[in-house]
Amino acid sequence: MGFAEMAEDLRRALAADTAQVRLLLARSPASAYARIVEIGEGVGRMHGVRLVVNFPGKEKIRDHSMYGRRDLSVIVDRGRTRFPVPRSEVKAEAERRIPGARAEDAYMYEGKEGVKVFHAGGRIDVLPHSLHIWCELTPEVSAYCAWLMGRVYARP
Repeated sequence: MGFAEMAEDLRRALAADTAQVRLLLARSPASAYARIVEIGEGVGRMHGVRLVVNFPGKEKIRDHSMYGRRDLSVIVDRGRTRFPVPRSEVKAEAERRIPGARAEDAYMYEGKEGVKVFHAGGRIDVLPHSLHIWCELTPEVSAYCAWLMGRVYARP
């Protein structure tokens, strides 16, 4: 599964439904959000993951131009607690691909592991079972996510 293809499919699906989402947004932001989530989940199913479009701040739902271009969660396998590659590799790759990024160990409890990647544009939470992108999908962030999908989240 390619991250770029999934992100592009999401953007296309959201763009195709923009008129309905705008109408719902005028009536009920909660209904608009539900529709956006539904679209994301449909695209995720096509790619074998659960894909969630997040809005960490109620004002972000009004910025239609950014739908599918930031604040996404990709849930691959809830049962995974360990990375299939060394955690140091996950961190090093973030720092190599994203200018100015700082990667730190995170969520290290009960035999679980994770990585938080901080950079000028926001944060990325990398867990063995999921990826949470709390920033814009710049080319650098997208390239890192593509690397993760191929090395960390690839199906055996």
